[in-house]
Amino acid sequence: MFSGIVEEAARVTGVSRDGGNIELTISCSFADELHVDQSVAHNGVCLTVTEVRPDRTYTVTAIRETLDRSNLGLLKEGDLVNLERSMIMNGRLDGHIVQGHVDTTAVCTAVEEADGSTYFTFEYNVPREMALKGYMTVEKGSVTVNGVSLTVCDSTVSSFRVAIIPYTFEHTNFCKIEKGSVVNLEFDIIGKYLARLQELKEA
Repeated sequence: MFSGIVEEAARVTGVSRDGGNIELTISCSFADELHVDQSVAHNGVCLTVTEVRPDRTYTVTAIRETLDRSNLGLLKEGDLVNLERSMIMNGRLDGHIVQGHVDTTAVCTAVEEADGSTYFTFEYNVPREMALKGYMTVEKGSVTVNGVSLTVCDSTVSSFRVAIIPYTFEHTNFCKIEKGSVVNLEFDIIGKYLARLQELKEA
């Protein structure tokens, strides 16, 4: 489980393919604190560490199912990826409950400067039957974009905006997101459960 509070925007130093899977090698400041089998969120996707090296790099594997639902297959050497280690249960929940299970991708359709913050607009395509199951955004609700816990504004059936403060812009890969960029979305798990309960009630 994660909170959507990114620890570091780390650099991809290697990408290799193994059948339908890809192996990502990441360089980050806390790599020497990691161990094999540990869970780390990469752009919001929970992946298992498979190797840790003395040069402060580590490797994870993303399988075909993950690649089909996320932007990890688009990563190349030199790209920034948002990292978050799993929550410590006796700590504060500074963001919201994030599972690290990406639901779909979205495309950035606009980037606007606004008095010190930056507004990003994203559009996504979710079938109506999935939206009814909670795969959607709601005004002032929570959404995870590339692993970053954010508050939704201007929510529509297939789009929403988020306001990014300078700190988040500078310390995550939002600094590289532009019109046309593909990002990962995880919708609020509480909304999914409520939608499912309502579905069962009406069945």
